[in-house]
Amino acid sequence: MTPGDADRRARDLGVLALALLALIWGYNWVVMKVGLDYVRPLPFAALRTSLSVLPLGLLLIVLRRPLRPPPVGWTMVVGLLQTTGFVGLLMWALESGGAGKTSVLTYTMPFWLLLLAWAFLGERLRGAQWLAVALALCGLVLVLEPWALQSASAGALAVAAGACWAASAVAVKRLQARREVDVLSLTTWQMLFGSLPLLLAAVLTWGDGPRWTSGFVLALVYNVSLGNALAWFLWLFALRRLSAGAAGIATLATPVIGVAAASLQLGERPSAGEAAGMALIIGALTLLTVRGLLAGRADAGAAAAPGE
Repeated sequence: MTPGDADRRARDLGVLALALLALIWGYNWVVMKVGLDYVRPLPFAALRTSLSVLPLGLLLIVLRRPLRPPPVGWTMVVGLLQTTGFVGLLMWALESGGAGKTSVLTYTMPFWLLLLAWAFLGERLRGAQWLAVALALCGLVLVLEPWALQSASAGALAVAAGACWAASAVAVKRLQARREVDVLSLTTWQMLFGSLPLLLAAVLTWGDGPRWTSGFVLALVYNVSLGNALAWFLWLFALRRLSAGAAGIATLATPVIGVAAASLQLGERPSAGEAAGMALIIGALTLLTVRGLLAGRADAGAAAAPGE
C-alpha cells in the first residue's frame, strides 16, 4: 500500500467514524426524550453522566492515556459548565420541549462560542461569521417564540445549555493555553467532577425515582455506552484523521438527524415559524462549517507553499 493509499484509507475511516457519530448523537435526542417518560430530568442527567465515567475510565486504561487528572481547578470549571450545566439544562429543556427543537437550539453552541471567544480570547469575528451569528439570532427568535411564554421557557433552557457548552470550550482553550492536556483524560475527569452536583440535585429532586422499565434501561444504556463512551472514541478517532473543519461536519449533521428522527418516531411537527427558524439556524451552521473547511484548506496550502 502506497502512502497515498494509506492517507485515503485513513480519511475514509475518519469520515465513517463521523457519520456513525452523527447518527449516535442525532438519534440520542429521541432516546433522551423517551427516557424522560420514566424519570425526572436531573436524576436522568446524574445517572447518565456518573455511569459514563466508568467506560471512559476504562477507555483511558485501554488507550494508555494519563490517569492523573489535569489541573483540578480548571477541570472542575469545565465539569461545572460542560457536564453539570450543559447536561442538566438540556435534560430539563427536553422534559417539556420537543426533541427536534431542543436539539437545534442546543446546537446554537458554535454561535455563543464565537461571541465568547471574541470577548474573552481576543478572537476576531470576520464577515461570514457575523452573517452566521445574525442568521442564528433571527432563527432563535422564530424558534423560541418569545410571545408564547410556555414555549419560550423550554427553548431558553436549551439555549442556556448551548451557552454552557460554549463557555466550557472557552475554559478548555484557556487551560490548553497554559498547559498541554490529554483530551480524553480531561473529558473523563470533568465528567466525574461535573456529575457530583448533578447527583446532589438528583437526590433532592428524586421523588419516586425512575421506573426501571425496559424502555428506560435501554435509554440509559444507549446514553452511557453509545452516547458517551463510543461517541467520544469516534470523535477522537476522527480528529486524528481529519481536519478540525471537516470534523465540524458532525456538529452540523447532529441537529438535522435529531429533527428528522423526532419527526419520524415521535411525530413532532414544528410550526411554520419554528421550521423557518430551524432552517435559519442550520443554514448558519452550514455557513460556519463551509468557512471552516475553506480556512483549513487555505492554511494547508500556505503551509505547503514554502516546500514546493
